[in-house]
Parts: sequence; C-alpha cells; structure tokens
Amino acid sequence: MSTLLESHIVELLQERNEKAISLLYEHYGDTLFGVANKVVRNEELAQDVLQESFVKIWKKSDSYDPAKAKLFTWLFRITRNTAIDKLRSANAKTDKEIQIDVSNVYNLGIDSIRPELMDVRENLDKIEAKYQIVLEALFFHGMTQQEASDELDIPLGTIKSRLKIGLRELKKIYGSSMIYAPIMYLIIF
Repeated sequence: MSTLLESHIVELLQERNEKAISLLYEHYGDTLFGVANKVVRNEELAQDVLQESFVKIWKKSDSYDPAKAKLFTWLFRITRNTAIDKLRSANAKTDKEIQIDVSNVYNLGIDSIRPELMDVRENLDKIEAKYQIVLEALFFHGMTQQEASDELDIPLGTIKSRLKIGLRELKKIYGSSMIYAPIMYLIIF
C-alpha cells in the first residue's frame, strides 16, 4: 500500500469520515480476516472477529498515532487481540457448560434416600452446635444455602464454611466408611 493512500486513510479516520472504514476494509479486510482466522481457526468466528475489530478501529480511531506504529501494525494488533479475546470467551463458555451425559450424579438414586432413617441425626449431636444448626437446616429441613442464611440470620459465606466443616466433622465420626457425606453434599447442592 502506498504511503499516500495510508496517510489519506489515517486522515479520514481522524476526521471520523466513514469512507475510512470502506477503504480499510477494501485494502486490509482480507489480510485482517486471515489474522483472525489463524487465531480462532473457524471462518464464521473469524468473520465475527473482523466485524468487531472494525467497530473497535472506528471507536479508537482518535487514539491512532502514526509516530508510534504503522497503520497496518495498529490494525493487526486490534484484530489479533479481538480474536484472542473471542477465543478465550468461547473457551470459557465451553468450560462452564454442564456435561449431564457424562455425569453420574443422576445415577445415585437420591430419591430413595431418606435422611430421617439414617443415624446421621443421632451423630449430629457429637459436633459443635453451630455446625449442627446449619446441617439440620440444609439436610433435614431441605433449605437451600440462601434460605438457611436468611432464616438463621447467618451470612451465606459462613453457611458454606459451616457446611463444609460440619461434613468434615461427620466424616471423622464415621471414619473412612462414611458414605453419607457425599450423599448429603449432593442432596444439599
């Protein structure tokens, strides 16, 4: 690209003239698409990245300084960073999706477990009262952690901590054969 054309595009960008975007797309669009596609490795996603990049370029056009970088370098960085952000976002979303088909939680038969028939209630007396209260509310009264927090007037974080410690204390009572803690944990959550 000629220096004259690049200077003209920069001038149009700084004037916020929409023709600058057309010229940028015409002269750099394919190359920037290639940059995006190389990072995300998906043409559809690369098209989204290119569009977002041009929006960012337009919004940040007043921040471009020809003394710091050539126009292409500036465009390249914006596009590459946008592609990396898009890839991270897509990966984070995938990581957060629940994989029900590979979970064995639903195979435990929780509906058939009746806590009132277990000796857990008797062993609750062996742990500190502050843990008893939380386990009682969550396990035997069927409250959610938030409901227990509201009902007992205890901060939610404290409810979570006392639950964890209470289950740990019960595990000490039952020893390594304790199967109730994981079941209680699954019922509560």
